[in-house]
Amino acid sequence: MLRKLFLISVALCLPWSECAAVPKPHVIAFGKWISAKWPNATGQKLLELKVRALFVDTRLKEYTTGTPHELTDRLFVVRRAFRVNDALPTETANAPRWQWQRGGWLLVDRITGRVSQLNLPEFDPFYSTASWYRDYIAYCGVSEDGKKLYAVVAQVGRRKPILKKDAGEPAGADDPDSECPPPVWERAPMRVTFQPDDDQTLVFSIRSRVVDVVNDAEEPEE
Repeated sequence: MLRKLFLISVALCLPWSECAAVPKPHVIAFGKWISAKWPNATGQKLLELKVRALFVDTRLKEYTTGTPHELTDRLFVVRRAFRVNDALPTETANAPRWQWQRGGWLLVDRITGRVSQLNLPEFDPFYSTASWYRDYIAYCGVSEDGKKLYAVVAQVGRRKPILKKDAGEPAGADDPDSECPPPVWERAPMRVTFQPDDDQTLVFSIRSRVVDVVNDAEEPEE
């Protein structure tokens, strides 16, 4: 009799333990769009910016801007937005002066609920315009000293970019996303085209994380 009771109790516990091991699903949701202002490169002009909150299980995780890009049925990326305190030390310490800024890109995992920032070399939050295809991102990066422009292709999950090629000098304009248009992707064959200026077109073919130059920068005609 005791043996039968033991077997029954084990049989009842097994399904419960299996169910307990199943991870709890997370609810990922965006809030309503709100209008905000953010400064141009000189800080003398305020620009329009649409932002909305990112919630995980009803908890506020980040603020975002722009349209998310689906990487897989589990992962997506979205551009980050945040506020910084722009108050000077000589101003009232108890009155923060909040100012909106654009950030880099966030990676969101629907299964774990984790939200993490992507490491994108030479990505400039003000000037760089990203173009996504699958888990690849292409953009024109700017060096830390602001004197060099790069054509960059990175892949989610890899620390180093698979492409970083000199693309000339930045124009140094005051407007956001002004260094070069969004790179253009093609599917078959998979390649990406950069056009930093009217006289330069860079095309790269991507094969199994290997990048080949299709055509280098053409010399302008005399």
